Amino acid sequence: MFIGAVGCNLAWGIIDGFMYLLGCFVEHGRNIAALRALRSTADADTAQRIIADAMPPLLAPAFSPAEFETIRKKLNDLPEPPARPRLTKREWLGGVGVFFAVFLSTFPVVVPFLLTADARFALRISNGVAVVMLFLTGYAFGRYAGYRPLRMGAWMAVLGSALVATAIVLGG
Repeated sequence: MFIGAVGCNLAWGIIDGFMYLLGCFVEHGRNIAALRALRSTADADTAQRIIADAMPPLLAPAFSPAEFETIRKKLNDLPEPPARPRLTKREWLGGVGVFFAVFLSTFPVVVPFLLTADARFALRISNGVAVVMLFLTGYAFGRYAGYRPLRMGAWMAVLGSALVATAIVLGG
């Protein structure tokens, strides 16, 4: 069971690291496409919409048309973007970091399988550890997001418990 659980953690680390890299790749592609669209339009309103769409939604309303035009001019002065998106060394390292973050953060869930030979009991302890970790993650998330930490932690634990119960019903 321990080997299977560690293998599962490794697999999810690899998958999440790959998904991080895929997200970076798509973001580069969208940025290249937006810059090309901006450079190909002569219409100021279209240019403003392209720039606003590339910004976080809370920022765009803070800019005037003149400021958008200044941004447009500066973007047009940038060097030609690459033909295709490419991942940077920092992003590859980020993908490796995501792998380790996922693997190491899920390792406490595997520990019960080291402590007892009864696989069913170890699985239930593991489920409990996962729910506690979800509470702590929700608490931290709530603090970071400016939301009520205890409430967010409780909701994460309730949601996690519901997901664990669903997994158990489905044979997990």
